[in-house]
Amino acid sequence: MLGTHLAGLLGATPPGVDEALDVVAGFDGALVHGFGRLGDDGTAALSALAGALAGSPLGGPAAEAAEKVATGSVAGAHLAALAGGRTALLGAVHDALLAHLDTALGRTRAGWAAGEDTPAAPENLLAGGRSWLGELAIAGWRGVDHDLVSASDQVIEALLAEPALRRQAVLLDGLAAELRACSPVATMEEIPARRWADLWARGLLLAQPGGAAPARETVDGRLLLLGVDVHEHGTAVQVQAHWVLEPEGDGPARLVRTSAAAAKVDTIVGPAVWRVLADRPVLLRALAEQRAVQVEGLVLAGGDLLWEEDKARLGFVADPFASARLHLPGAVAAAVPPLERHPARIGEPVLLEGYSVDGTTLLLDGHALDIDMDRLPACGPLTPDLVAASSACIGLVRWDAGRWTLQPLAVQAIVKKKQVDAHNGDWALGPTDPKAEKAMARSGDTVLVLQERAGRLLRK
Repeated sequence: MLGTHLAGLLGATPPGVDEALDVVAGFDGALVHGFGRLGDDGTAALSALAGALAGSPLGGPAAEAAEKVATGSVAGAHLAALAGGRTALLGAVHDALLAHLDTALGRTRAGWAAGEDTPAAPENLLAGGRSWLGELAIAGWRGVDHDLVSASDQVIEALLAEPALRRQAVLLDGLAAELRACSPVATMEEIPARRWADLWARGLLLAQPGGAAPARETVDGRLLLLGVDVHEHGTAVQVQAHWVLEPEGDGPARLVRTSAAAAKVDTIVGPAVWRVLADRPVLLRALAEQRAVQVEGLVLAGGDLLWEEDKARLGFVADPFASARLHLPGAVAAAVPPLERHPARIGEPVLLEGYSVDGTTLLLDGHALDIDMDRLPACGPLTPDLVAASSACIGLVRWDAGRWTLQPLAVQAIVKKKQVDAHNGDWALGPTDPKAEKAMARSGDTVLVLQERAGRLLRK
């Protein structure tokens, strides 16, 4: 990603983006106070959302929903229409920003292809989720208390017991946990209105029957690692690896992701989080040793390669920076599934070289790009100081709070006159830094201790 590409990226925001985000912000403000007590500002916000969708297939349902909710008639269909309208508006913002990014990078993107309809889920479980989310919308975030949060417990427990609804269950469980931690919300000085509205709208759409999954295909070929993004919360961790797929045959190289997730407790932190993913030894070794992986018969859906250990075979050591230089300019990016079309979801792999760093700002050919140091995971060797000393970086370009940012996944830096390569996945088989090893030894093996205690409880 040269300075000319950076100039194109950091140019003017695509037309309509700011206006659309203003409409969404108005809707989110109405949700703060609740649809049960909209007031003039809330009514105007819902009308503005409906107006922004006029002329689209959602225009009619959104206008009817805005009118009915303003008069105090809040039905499930009306809430679904509003959630769908808000999601569609953010989807349009996502599409405009992603097209802008693709143009700046000269990147080709595959077209979207829908697959088969998703299997029918038990309607009573979906209805339970819709009912609780409807209560949240009526009460508003300011009206959330412990009783309202506790009303979700039975619903979430039932959803978690149904494997096909695990995605919906985890989302609602996460939202309930955040609300419980903040209850009563009325006492909060500042409410994360955008985040909670995102979770509310997504949960409501996932609770609707039907829907189409991304088209699936079976692929064979070679994976070359670019970098690893780690998403960690108190009760879960997800490792998302970005690869270049060289498919068998004459097809172009493609950008794909593989994900591995596991539940954990909040005492498992730092390098220890890799231990909860120990049932994926091929993947962890590929990340730690930067190995190419030969895959046969893996399913690819919407850019996500569904990992299966028995269908992956480790190959030679493949330098991610060499792979990025060789393949990123011509690799084809995947289309984004409809429910994933959100500005916060944008995270496109790029390679930057020959820059300098001033604080948290990357400077290249007179252009400045903010570096998101807060996304550096504690389970890997990347630190703000190492990023600041670097001159080459593989990272994800993201859109955050109205600006483009860079999330480092791997860097090359000169430390004590020697080149140092550091990758987020370097510690997938355990920390390689002596200080991190000693710290982990002092704190003990948290995962082993918890497994031993769990075994004792089961034996009783």
